[in-house]
Amino acid sequence: MTSKPDSETRIAELLGIMAALRTPGTGCPWDLEQTFKTIAPYTIEEAYEVADAIEKGDLDGLKDELGDLLLQVVYHARMAEEDGAFDFRDVVQAINSKMIRRHPHVFGSEEEKAAGVTPGFRERLKAEERAGKPKRAESVLDDVPTGLPALTRAIKLQNKAARVGFDWPSLAPVLDKLKEELAELDQELKGDAPAKDAIAEEFGDLLFVVANVARHLKLDPEAALRAANQKFVRRFQAVERKLAAQRRTPSQSTLAEMDRLWDEAKADEKAARG
Repeated sequence: MTSKPDSETRIAELLGIMAALRTPGTGCPWDLEQTFKTIAPYTIEEAYEVADAIEKGDLDGLKDELGDLLLQVVYHARMAEEDGAFDFRDVVQAINSKMIRRHPHVFGSEEEKAAGVTPGFRERLKAEERAGKPKRAESVLDDVPTGLPALTRAIKLQNKAARVGFDWPSLAPVLDKLKEELAELDQELKGDAPAKDAIAEEFGDLLFVVANVARHLKLDPEAALRAANQKFVRRFQAVERKLAAQRRTPSQSTLAEMDRLWDEAKADEKAARG
């Protein structure tokens, strides 16, 4: 009976596959022309696909998506190794060290284990780590990654500013600000010659305040929007099914007809929930 390869062997195989793909002359032309910047969007996309599999409760899909995400780590590590910066082993060592360092209540001294998790300890540990690095930040906002999804980054920027006192005291003025931004967008749209750049700016301001509303409500705006997207998909597909029963497609129907079927789908959902 052949035993299964251990995790270390499988990781070594994956590293070998990536090295072969990136070997000039014999590797894959597409893989060879990639850079950190060109691969970064795929890395973000794979992370979202992991989240999607979790949202769907699809464990088989999650296994595949986690593999795709692992490939992204291996890809970036390989390119860094080619540049002489670091390699996959350095990446693993860095996260191992960080996890041990950030969990003294698990891996620390007997005194640290006995102390357990104290309020705010994670933030203090992160602050100590930042203090030990070369000073780069000139602003409290500098360490918020620019590559985050825009709504998520808005929340993090707002949280950082709030910690130094720059925040509305309650939800009410945030809602007032939301109305103000909506009015400014409306005014821009009603102008004699609406400028696309100005409209985009006002729309961005509106979304930023919407994120702030979510923050004050202690909601994750990305999760809320994902749920809204799923609801839209669910109801639109119900409309498609109802039309298919009539041997029609959405393109063969009027907006009024589809709107009526949408309301029916919405009512059906409410009835099913009881």
